[in-house]
Amino acid sequence: MLILKQLTKRYNTGDKALTDVTLNIPAGQVTALIGPSGAGKSTLIRCVNRLVEPTQGQVFLGETELTGLSQRQLRKARRRMGMIFQEYALIDRLTVMENVLSGYLGYTGFWRSYLRRYPQHVIKEAFRLLERVGLSDFIDKRADELSGGQRQRVGIARALLQSPDILLVDEPTASLDPKTSRQIMRLIKELCAERQLAAIINIHDVQLAQLYADRIIGLRAGELVFDGLPDQLDAEILTRIYGEEDWNTLPDTDASEEQDSETAVPMSNLMRTAAL
Repeated sequence: MLILKQLTKRYNTGDKALTDVTLNIPAGQVTALIGPSGAGKSTLIRCVNRLVEPTQGQVFLGETELTGLSQRQLRKARRRMGMIFQEYALIDRLTVMENVLSGYLGYTGFWRSYLRRYPQHVIKEAFRLLERVGLSDFIDKRADELSGGQRQRVGIARALLQSPDILLVDEPTASLDPKTSRQIMRLIKELCAERQLAAIINIHDVQLAQLYADRIIGLRAGELVFDGLPDQLDAEILTRIYGEEDWNTLPDTDASEEQDSETAVPMSNLMRTAAL
């Protein structure tokens, strides 16, 4: 479980990116962060793994208070947090397999990582993960030869190789077309269910959040203004989060879900793959 207690981030200018945000996110729950640009969504995710240092408040992952750790202790704790980035954060000149194996760097020593020597069980797990995300035929391809959706799948496999307790996902679909965006969100949701992983996903696409999240958090100007289920997200609440807009003209999410099901990989195929 991830627990945030009165999390606040104030910059030297006096501007507040986050103000007294308190959340409990249990294992297996996919939580979407929505809100306008500058609402504090990315800052919240980066405060969890302390890429951005909170000004006040506490962050707990299980029994561990992350905000109280030394830098050495934090490096160890970050193994439990898998990060998935908007721009993928892959090394273009490395192969798909080498990029996935880099997710194990937090567990290995300097020379092993420098020489890219990994335990056999880690290599086997990397093969299994690439099979699961649909990239078993791309293992030896360089990262710069992949499409955006394929690159994001590599990033997902890399994060999972850490054996994390939580996924921190920052704009996973921002650079993807609508069809690929749905496939990536579906994959993240399925993997979280299979592994009982919590996930926090910063996402701008409200419809995708409604389709694939178990819970939605709305931020505005660094403050939590909504915390509820996707089907509770009506025009009034969207106005509270984003401001005035004709939210009643949004396309029907049921229609979007029906279209998504037509392009989805059959679940039976995915489960057979997961068993490999």
